[in-house]
Amino acid sequence: MKSDLSNPQDINGLRLIFRALSHRNYRLFFGGQSISLIGTWMQQIAMSWLVYRLTHSAFLLGVVGFTGRIPTFLFAPLAGVLVDRWSRHRLLVITQILSTIQALILAFLVLTGMITIWHIIFLSLFLGFVNAFDVPVRQSFVADMVEKEEDLGNAIALNSSMGTSARLFGPSVAGILIAAVGEGMCFLLNGLSFLAVIAALLAMKIPRRRREIQNRQIIQGLREGFSYAFGFAPIRSLLLLLGLVSVMGMPYQVLMPIFAGKILHGGPHTLGFLMAASGCGALAGTIYLASRKSVLGLGRIIVISSSLFGIGLITFSLSRVFWLSFLLMLLTGSGMIVQMASTNTVLQTIVEEDKRGRVMSFYAMAFMGMVPFGSLLAGSLANNIGAPYTVMIGGIACIFGSVMFAKKLPSLRKIARPVYVEKGIISEDLP
Repeated sequence: MKSDLSNPQDINGLRLIFRALSHRNYRLFFGGQSISLIGTWMQQIAMSWLVYRLTHSAFLLGVVGFTGRIPTFLFAPLAGVLVDRWSRHRLLVITQILSTIQALILAFLVLTGMITIWHIIFLSLFLGFVNAFDVPVRQSFVADMVEKEEDLGNAIALNSSMGTSARLFGPSVAGILIAAVGEGMCFLLNGLSFLAVIAALLAMKIPRRRREIQNRQIIQGLREGFSYAFGFAPIRSLLLLLGLVSVMGMPYQVLMPIFAGKILHGGPHTLGFLMAASGCGALAGTIYLASRKSVLGLGRIIVISSSLFGIGLITFSLSRVFWLSFLLMLLTGSGMIVQMASTNTVLQTIVEEDKRGRVMSFYAMAFMGMVPFGSLLAGSLANNIGAPYTVMIGGIACIFGSVMFAKKLPSLRKIARPVYVEKGIISEDLP
């Protein structure tokens, strides 16, 4: 019997899913980042468990989540101007080096037994400042690595698949390491994993691009980026929905140690498997997005995925059985990543190139910058009404946002149509 891969349709399907890897620079980035993101997720799980082990406080879990994300909200607009002004390649090398230093300091403090909650908060704040620049430059840099614009959406989906694959493996490995040797080894391995992406970046050959805002004032660049992003209805609506989902839905992650420990009566392994389930669902979602040939229809997918994310959160909050919670994490992870990646793809498709960095900085604000407010809100609510009711409220808010976006979708399509026609995505003759 012949292998299924002997079928040309299967081969073409695989080529379609991984077509962005035909670009050398993107192949280097994909390989290095795939290793580094596993370490990042190991650190994230270890950080949450370390805070919970030291304090047993839902509020402090929220505080650490807040300090790790609030710099993105405060500094991402400035970062966006610099991304449009400076070399994205060099900026990304710098952010990776600084992230390496943070992880190694954290590992040293934990392994020597010197760690305190105040060390964690300060180092979380430092990494948050680095990420305020790293996220918009990393998102914008995709366009520099992929020469063919028609492969941009595929590259964005593969970027998401890197994160979700890391979410699949990283938490599981972290759970095993925490139980066996403690959190410090997770931080050390994360620091070493950054070497892979730094090496990949240094091996790239990126053509220089002309930066058209070099002689402009930073304040003028900020004002221009804000007017463009929030003056164009499709971009504004996408950012507002993403911000709502981020502040109300995504902070469920900071409460996962409580679900794993108190509600499901487990430990680090339980936490790792729940987060891995979320990663499995997210990976399935990104594979689906990577297999798509066009950005057409992503608006409807954003509505559906936002709703599924909300439904997943509500039902997860009601579960008291591990296997059911595990399955619901599959749905939750899929809905969250598809909504985020679809939003990213549409934004990068319709944005003007000289404003890409600034629009992606607002994307970073909506995606990561709003999460700290949600983390504080979730931590405070969980202390008063419990983690399950907190997550349920977040799910209801996500469904509400998706319904409001769905009502605006027909008018948003009409506004975005000229952009799609100009880029050759749709024909001017089509109705």
